Amino acid sequence: MNDNVYIIGEIGQNHNGSVELAKLLIEVAARPVKEDLFNLDLKSMDAVKLTKRDLSEELSASQMARPYNSPHSFGKTYGEHRAFLELNDKQHFECYKYAKENKLDFVETLCSLGCLSLLKLFTPDRLKVASRDLTNIPLLSAMAETKIPMILSTGMAGKAELDQALDTITRYHSDIAILHCISQYPTEPKNTNLHTINYLKKYYGEYIIGYSDHTIGISAPIAAVALGARIIEKHITIDRKMKGTDQAGSLGMDGINRMVRDIRIMEQSLGTEELFIDHSVKNAKEKLERSIATKRRMEKGETISEEDIHLLSPGDGYKWSARNRIIGRILRESIEKDEIIYPKNILD
Repeated sequence: MNDNVYIIGEIGQNHNGSVELAKLLIEVAARPVKEDLFNLDLKSMDAVKLTKRDLSEELSASQMARPYNSPHSFGKTYGEHRAFLELNDKQHFECYKYAKENKLDFVETLCSLGCLSLLKLFTPDRLKVASRDLTNIPLLSAMAETKIPMILSTGMAGKAELDQALDTITRYHSDIAILHCISQYPTEPKNTNLHTINYLKKYYGEYIIGYSDHTIGISAPIAAVALGARIIEKHITIDRKMKGTDQAGSLGMDGINRMVRDIRIMEQSLGTEELFIDHSVKNAKEKLERSIATKRRMEKGETISEEDIHLLSPGDGYKWSARNRIIGRILRESIEKDEIIYPKNILD
């Protein structure tokens, strides 16, 4: 991972069972972003993420068979709904190849042991563990054994669950990222608690720390970057009004553009942890700071006293802290009222 914030566009189930729609979302995620005022060409998202489920390991038989009458339903039962939304291994491989053609990384959330079958076709750049599976030790072990870098979401986990997951994974490798997350869809502002990012940086600083966002809008991920998040994950869609439970809470195309733009600008804005005068303020400093100037017209040969001076802009003359270099000196030439006193105006 480079110095840029790693931005993941989470497609999830927003493809609505269509590979072509998934590809369109990949294209959207890959679009470069431009900031017009400073004429900046900004980096696009870094990755897209899909989710793979094995429905034989998903829910109890009674839950899969229950009627699903939601306006967002794609089937009469919840099982039929889930089956409609599921892409098979080859379709995931097709999306992976398309992401690579568009110069994006490809992240997979694997929801059960059976989902590891797709690893026979390709190797994702990262594997994501959904927060609900942070206690799924058999799945964590199998995923970690692949040695593929892993991302953990903490949305349903406290410290005990996170520590248990890390203990399981680090038996195989330590290439791990931890994302602060709240599993409320959408997440209310009062529940977002972005300062958890500071906690994770303090106590789990050996890992990459990030934020998986389910809030409405883009302010939370921007703030997360300011707090030090190195990964941002956000649901994306073609149209927030489309059918599907995640569509309304996702970013549409304009929102994607604005979030990526603001994160990339925030990256450039953070700078270093010190206080200094930046070279870019040189002109403003000279124009706006104050210098010692005459309170009255002063004649050649006069001696300058403190009662004769005050401060005016521009700031290219003597500062008040240097007034002892002027007081008691003799003028080389006459100076009008309210004019800056420069070294050339006084005798050596």
